[in-house]
Amino acid sequence: MDAELDSLAGRARIHAALGDPARLAIVDALTLGDASPGEIAHTLDLPTNLVAHHVKVLTEAGLVVKGRSEGDKRRTYLRLRPETLAALTPPPLTSVGRVVFVCTRNSARSQLAAALWQDRTHSPAASAGTQPAARVHPRAVAVAGRHGLRLDPTATAHVTDVVRDDDLLIAVCDNAHEDLTGPLRPRLHWSVPDPVRVDTDEAFEAAFADLAARVDRVAPAVTTAPGYRHD
Repeated sequence: MDAELDSLAGRARIHAALGDPARLAIVDALTLGDASPGEIAHTLDLPTNLVAHHVKVLTEAGLVVKGRSEGDKRRTYLRLRPETLAALTPPPLTSVGRVVFVCTRNSARSQLAAALWQDRTHSPAASAGTQPAARVHPRAVAVAGRHGLRLDPTATAHVTDVVRDDDLLIAVCDNAHEDLTGPLRPRLHWSVPDPVRVDTDEAFEAAFADLAARVDRVAPAVTTAPGYRHD
């Protein structure tokens, strides 16, 4: 826990350093290349003493380092430390066997999420429901097909028959998130509106887009356990 708190404190310092528009502009400028404080002042039309203050804050946060010019030996150049910016990313979810998406009926959102995860990451995923329907909703099958994915219309299952100990459980349904407890308590919750309630192609397209964006955002933070076999 101490290491986690230290990480959070470090990330908070970085965020605080970036919380000033001028400092954020300096970081933006250094993303493209190195520059002297005088060049930064000229580019951003800021007083040199103010630039010096902002550079000090950014340096103390570990975002910027200074180096002497190999030319005239007197000029100082500022260089961005991209690894510090990378530290703003939340810690990864490691040693995940599969990702299992859960909703109430296992007829739309969880099915689409699992298909998207497998397509985007080429890693194992499954879906389940707390009260599974007999079949996948036809509009879910149709929207998947429009985006080049295939859903098995009969492949619904109960969560207790699917989830394993090393699964990362993601509830894509508010009801599932609130109902599941104990070992089946979801690790993550995506509050995706139920398209079945509206039952239009537009609602299913909106749910698909929402799930796709969330998969793309979360997938880079998930590391599959070494040697995991999809069976």
